[in-house]
Amino acid sequence: MLVATMAMRRRRFRPMVKPILLPSLVDLSDNSVSRPVKVPASCWTDLSAADPELEAIRQRRMQELMANHGVGNNQSSEQQSAQEDAKREADERRQMMLSQILSSEARERIARIALVKPDKARGVEDVLLRAAQMGQIVEKVSEERLISLLEQINNQTTKQTKVTIQRRRSVLDDDD
Repeated sequence: MLVATMAMRRRRFRPMVKPILLPSLVDLSDNSVSRPVKVPASCWTDLSAADPELEAIRQRRMQELMANHGVGNNQSSEQQSAQEDAKREADERRQMMLSQILSSEARERIARIALVKPDKARGVEDVLLRAAQMGQIVEKVSEERLISLLEQINNQTTKQTKVTIQRRRSVLDDDD
């Protein structure tokens, strides 16, 4: 009985696929089987040759794009290299300041955190640098002090997960 119902279910949910043949692609001279017809290349039309105005617009647009891309490419590569240099220098200064205020163990811990959660490590570094600029850090930050700072930050930024279950309604369900 169970096997019969499973077979019936499989048949019930099997999609009905019927081939669709377009009249322009079907050769109806042969009644036995419908086959697609190959359209000769002479029937294809070249749109660019048919409309010279459209071709002129395309050429102008292509020249504009090439001109903008060619000039913009040189400037953008120079700008990119300048931005990369500025970013590299800022990172070097940042690392120099961090090495002055952190002990070697604390720097190693932040490096390990940065491997897993780079945004969190960056946030901790920002907090430490701000505290150093305000004069709140007198001596090098030890690993224990860094751990307590990390715990404080974790307590402040606890995320609450919310699970919502959406039930699919059937056609037969009441709206009440």
